[in-house]
Amino acid sequence: MISYLQIEHLTKSFGDLLLFEDISFGISDNQRVALIAKNGTGKTTLLNIIAGIEDYDSGIISFRRDLRVGYLEQSPDFPKNLSVIDACLRTDNEVVRTIAEYEHCMLSNDHSKLADIINRMDLHKAWDYETRIKQILGKLKITNFEQQIGELSGGQLKRVALANVLISEPDLLILDEPTNHLDLEMVEWLEDFLKRSTMSLLMVTHDRYFLDRVCTNIIEIDHQGLFQYSGNYSYYLEKRQERIENWNSESERTINLYKTELEWMRRQPQARAHKAKARQESFYEIEERAKQRRNNDKVQLDVKASYLGSKIFEAKYVSKSYGDLKILDNYYYNFARYEKMGIVGKNGTGKSTYLKMLLGEVKPDSGSFDIGETVVFGYYSQDGLAFDEQMKVIDVVRDIAEEVNLGNGKKMSASQFLQHFLFSPETQYNYVYKLSGGEKRRLHLCTVLMRNPNFLVLDEPTNDLDIVTLNILEDYLQSFKGCVIVVSHDRYFMDKVVDHLLVFNGNAELKDFPGNYTDYREFEDERQQTADNRRQKKDNGQRTTDDRQQTTDDRKGNQKQKLSYKEQKEFEALELEIPELEKEKADIENRLASGELTNDQILSASIRHGELNELIDEKTMRWLELSELM
Repeated sequence: MISYLQIEHLTKSFGDLLLFEDISFGISDNQRVALIAKNGTGKTTLLNIIAGIEDYDSGIISFRRDLRVGYLEQSPDFPKNLSVIDACLRTDNEVVRTIAEYEHCMLSNDHSKLADIINRMDLHKAWDYETRIKQILGKLKITNFEQQIGELSGGQLKRVALANVLISEPDLLILDEPTNHLDLEMVEWLEDFLKRSTMSLLMVTHDRYFLDRVCTNIIEIDHQGLFQYSGNYSYYLEKRQERIENWNSESERTINLYKTELEWMRRQPQARAHKAKARQESFYEIEERAKQRRNNDKVQLDVKASYLGSKIFEAKYVSKSYGDLKILDNYYYNFARYEKMGIVGKNGTGKSTYLKMLLGEVKPDSGSFDIGETVVFGYYSQDGLAFDEQMKVIDVVRDIAEEVNLGNGKKMSASQFLQHFLFSPETQYNYVYKLSGGEKRRLHLCTVLMRNPNFLVLDEPTNDLDIVTLNILEDYLQSFKGCVIVVSHDRYFMDKVVDHLLVFNGNAELKDFPGNYTDYREFEDERQQTADNRRQKKDNGQRTTDDRQQTTDDRKGNQKQKLSYKEQKEFEALELEIPELEKEKADIENRLASGELTNDQILSASIRHGELNELIDEKTMRWLELSELM
């Protein structure tokens, strides 16, 4: 394998906070590597260091000569006045730059340079590349090419940045949380795209299905060190547990030795201490090792839900639309006690609007939501809580309550509560701006749960949370004595938490599916397979008719003819059509080069030129297929 990236003895700290120390690893061609670590332990920092955005304390980073690297940042940034198409096609690749010129020319009223651009498109054989680019943009639902970057939401900006790195086709692709802000259809497309790609990959993501199906290697930062696993996420889980058990088994032996040595140290007379100096030094080494027992720190979510009555909410024939976009149309639903509903659907179909209408933040056009008197909502929003960045973590929580009611007369101080969410006493007195994105999400979750809600409304709760936190949140929601509605693109999370799905298909078409996300995908795949089989059966019927014609031809003495009657006629027609299309293409190119066309005529001719390129390629390939059967 060819080495693309080599990292040796890398160390990074922020003041007294050591993120990682003396770590080494490499990435070769065709490797797809996932980086796993808890929030705040340096995942994004490591990616930024590799991308040259952040500095490091010591170590060596080596790239293969002329290696092309693409980096999708967790919070990408483009100039605000840049157009969407310029941001998507922002690269040093000359072919992509030519395509960008072509797209600009097609979108503008000035087509004076179009003939030259088309010639360069032909020279670079860029038409197929343009088709691939259009496919990527289409799959990521990027359609308004002239819109300025400054007008985009955070999710739209992330999709533009993702399109940019995929289009640039680097040798090494670095992705920081690529599935955030993608709907499930986009996530599954990206999963398939990366599996088929030849690009090497270094990625941070919490999407465990994505990790399992895409990645070939896992690297983990744990206790400032790095551990490597050759396999997917399932293999990593198995081997990581073995590693922890082996470490703890060794620690048990060290602890026993520590107890023996401690007793010896206590008996050691001070006057003879100099005679056992080596043993004393060894004791301190044993003591340090004994205290390093590995464990899986967990977010302990023991908060009790408030009392919940039998009436939850009733959606009474609700309608909502924005212009031509319909969200709900005369929608009725009676929500049951302890129900756990997952909401899925493409971006823009109204999932978040549905939640905001339920919470009273958006008014329906007609109808109403009738909420039970005992319902206490806990809303975890997609945008997160707008914290005052200059506040300390402990003060954010104390502003809500000094104590948290755990039920049965038990209470917990704000500081103790934060410790259950893995905020150490030192971290609690940090300012909010010093927290990582995932730590801020965890703090937001803390502020939601400490209010003792009995109805949790979670809008994309998995974004930026580490896998440890996700596992415990899933366990908590499974046993939560209340109601849950969750919007998420995390398939693994949905499978563990929800009882059924509300599927938003767009244009106010909603489907209630009795099962989790995997059940739903299997149902949809079976439905698609049935439809494909019906089409195949229909096509086979047509081929049977053609075969009968072939048999008739054979009886007439055409035994050497391998083409069916229909294919023979198609072949003859192609021999006439292809020269005609080539002639029309040449005529258009001459007209474009003449300088005599109006703007409208140039636009029309350019569109037809592109259509002709596709037709000629398509019909030539078909002619070659048929000619091989002659």
